[in-house]
Amino acid sequence: MPKPKGQKNTKNKAKHSKLMARKINKKKKEAALRKEKLKAIIDRKNQEQ
Repeated sequence: MPKPKGQKNTKNKAKHSKLMARKINKKKKEAALRKEKLKAIIDRKNQEQ
């Protein structure tokens, strides 16, 4: 049975967008955290010398 005219798949699209945004933000956060940890290691190494 077809959907009534004008009805869109907005609920699923919104849910997908939300999940994808969460995934992208998680990746950015992990990358920033890793970069920060590496920077701390490099700083400690430079202080030892």
